[in-house]
Amino acid sequence: MIGPLADAKTDLLDMWGAIAKPGPTVSILQGIKNKVGGTASVEFAHGPNIHREIRSFFEDQPLGGMKEQPKQTPEETQRAIDEAVALAKRSDLAVLVLGEIDLMSGEAASRASLRLLGGQEELLEAVAATGKPVVLILVNGRPLDISWASEHVPAILEAWYPGNEGGNGIADILFGDASPAGHLPVTWPWSSGQEPLYYNHTRTQAPEDAPNFKSRYWDVVSTPLYPFGYGLSYTTFSFDNLKLSQPEAKVGGTLDVSVDVTNTGGRSGDAVVQLYIHQRAGSASRPVRQLKGFQKVNLGAGAKQTVHFKLGPDELRYWSPALKKWVVEPEQFDVWVGDNVLATLHSEFRLTQ
Repeated sequence: MIGPLADAKTDLLDMWGAIAKPGPTVSILQGIKNKVGGTASVEFAHGPNIHREIRSFFEDQPLGGMKEQPKQTPEETQRAIDEAVALAKRSDLAVLVLGEIDLMSGEAASRASLRLLGGQEELLEAVAATGKPVVLILVNGRPLDISWASEHVPAILEAWYPGNEGGNGIADILFGDASPAGHLPVTWPWSSGQEPLYYNHTRTQAPEDAPNFKSRYWDVVSTPLYPFGYGLSYTTFSFDNLKLSQPEAKVGGTLDVSVDVTNTGGRSGDAVVQLYIHQRAGSASRPVRQLKGFQKVNLGAGAKQTVHFKLGPDELRYWSPALKKWVVEPEQFDVWVGDNVLATLHSEFRLTQ
């Protein structure tokens, strides 16, 4: 176990959770020790400290149990990295826990960069260079720049701020006692230079769709590292047989959308089925896609289930800045269903007066 957040407790609660002083918290290190018992040796190296350059005023509040990790000299940081690398070399597997302390996310905690701070990127790359298997766990309140990790680390678990039982829950995931089912509620960028980046943009914000352009940047793609709604599981799912109850409906009416979801893997798991729509024209420019429904479905290996969604006035209306009111407009609509915003299973319908 390596990293400045591996044995953290209040940092697993986020800023306001730490201020509330809840009950005992299980660190990720302790959670893994609880899981393996005496069947394996679990050693720990802290690595370099995570430190805010500008002190948070929440450190001085009477309710707060939060404090910074002390700032280190470059020499101290390098020694901490070297100690962690030495531990990785004499171990069978390295689990790195990196990210942000609780004071780095929340109120008065904006950042100009999304990079891993305080030598954490150098630590990650140095441990990976040992050739030992590496698992990266992220504890954080915002997407971080993990572009290098996405290409060099085979297993990445986004834990966010997982709370009091975070250590035990993460251990359940790592040892396969639970199958992950979380999907991203944000669009994850390659770097901070892409921000703001969000999935429900208009077509004018997608230069990669134009015939002569590949990106709005010359040094990075304009598409995200991980799209909105993205998530992996220890099994796989397929989506097919997308059906709409009718090809045409009147304004104020309702359509039924159904899709067959199949667990195509070898163990049970939870599929998160997501429904997106696009209104092709309107009194205002419409986003390329909008999430209009999602359902979590537990399926055993090989099992299939038909999932239904409703598309009615509540799902099809939007606030028109041109008309200054909520509207449901007659138009052609696209429908996609899948496990993230890039779903390709498609149908369409027309809304009429």
